[in-house]
Amino acid sequence: MNRNDNGVLVVGSVAYDSVTTPVGAVSDVIGGSATYFSLSVSHFASVSLVAVVGSDFLQEHLDLFSDKGVETSGLEKVEGDSFRWSGLYSTEDVNERTTLNTDLNVFSEFSPDLTDIHNSKPYLFLANIQPHLQLSVLDQMKVRPRMVALDTMNFWIEGNISELKEALSKADVAFMDEHEIRSFSAEVNITRAAQKVMDIGPSTVVVKRGEHGVLMFQRDSIFSAPAFPVKKVVDPTGAGDSFAGGFVGYIAATQDFSQAGFRRAVILGSVMGSLAVESFGPDRVVSAGSTNIEKRFNILYEMTRFEPLGDGQSLPGISHF
Repeated sequence: MNRNDNGVLVVGSVAYDSVTTPVGAVSDVIGGSATYFSLSVSHFASVSLVAVVGSDFLQEHLDLFSDKGVETSGLEKVEGDSFRWSGLYSTEDVNERTTLNTDLNVFSEFSPDLTDIHNSKPYLFLANIQPHLQLSVLDQMKVRPRMVALDTMNFWIEGNISELKEALSKADVAFMDEHEIRSFSAEVNITRAAQKVMDIGPSTVVVKRGEHGVLMFQRDSIFSAPAFPVKKVVDPTGAGDSFAGGFVGYIAATQDFSQAGFRRAVILGSVMGSLAVESFGPDRVVSAGSTNIEKRFNILYEMTRFEPLGDGQSLPGISHF
């Protein structure tokens, strides 16, 4: 996959995370939705980042973005403390986490103001920020992007559902985990839940299911992909945003809007999500080489490939009348 100039814009959070998992604990590692997404995309396409950080944001983390080719003229640095989040992952189920503390700090006043560098990007990812900010970004785009992808979280589903529905009505791709889509749609069945989201506007709904893989719903098809079998999960934080980065990065790099292209995008997303869980912070997403990424992509292909029945063949015990 070759890098090209079909640039991606991400608007979201850059934060410092303190995380405890069954493997260990870390404090103040770089995180945030826009961080994981942009570093994931950077393997495949050019990406610009719009976010806000405080005066405590370290130069080494600015250099991290720069070293990966992430364009950061939209990363505003203001007086105050950066967004900080801390969480605890269950020893019983690593997909279950408890938020211990959320300090929005300078992020509480975040109001993205797009420049000419950003407002004509052909691919846009609206990370899980407030829906009214997602709408503000869409209003500032000079031309509607070729693809608008949107993520959200239960906090906005429970407190800002009308604005979220408006933002979804303008999106092409919606990312939600299975708990979020059930809450949003008031449907237990994920197929019916995804249909309700598509009825609002998105033509593609991607349901993230952690270690159980991904379901992608489109108007005329359903696609299921497994999670990559990781030997040791260190920290699930950022896996969903890394997945979205692989997904959007593939579409931006290839400009392949076919059904096959979207299915490959899901597989690449699963690869990038699998890298994210192997380290505290985005270290594995950053350090992964193209050989490793492609190897995992091919392993997932082999995991899901099988030959259909040939002419004249039928399943054992099934009679045809």
